[in-house]
Amino acid sequence: MRITSEISILLKINRVILAAPQLFYRSLLVSLIVSCSQLMGVGFASADELIQSQINSVDRNAEKKYQAHEEDSFTGRLEESLSLHFRNEVHCLALNIYFEARSEPESGQRAVGHVVMNRVAHRGYPNSVCQVVQQGGEKRLHRCQFSWWCDGQSDKPVNQKAWGRSLRLARKIYLGTFEDTTDGALWYHANYVKPYWSDVLLQGDKIGQHIFYLENRQSR
Repeated sequence: MRITSEISILLKINRVILAAPQLFYRSLLVSLIVSCSQLMGVGFASADELIQSQINSVDRNAEKKYQAHEEDSFTGRLEESLSLHFRNEVHCLALNIYFEARSEPESGQRAVGHVVMNRVAHRGYPNSVCQVVQQGGEKRLHRCQFSWWCDGQSDKPVNQKAWGRSLRLARKIYLGTFEDTTDGALWYHANYVKPYWSDVLLQGDKIGQHIFYLENRQSR
């Protein structure tokens, strides 16, 4: 019983040690408890081992908490970064759908959106939606891949209902919810014009007000 009581006293002092905020005070208290253990007749080795075991246990728990905090912090930063990237990509895709096909039925808007995604996946184009949509037009107006981007006019959507529809479609297209009805088309033009490049490409389907084109088989 005496040993049990003395060990209880040591543990109480041990709790004080673990609460000490600075290494200097912790070391001082460790020395004190070892001295007390000798005066009370408790074996030095057993007391020291008991104290060290308690300290190690707390240190391990503190290390686990620190690692968990660091992992959660990293995951949070990663998710925030990915979320920002996702929002930017969807925003650029929605802008292209809005300015290129907002007056068309959903099938035509989806087809325009898929052309952007097909270019992102193609080796000959940039690997992000925003870079694909904003490609060209750096030096001269009307010299970009999608005319609205470099026509000198505002790129801010005005029709909020159409803009909301473009955003919803863009999100689903980006996530791969819809099947690509263009069969992998990389180009399109309005059905009332005939650009010079249309003769060297493989013509695909007409969807909405646009005619879509794939790579010429000889160029694959």
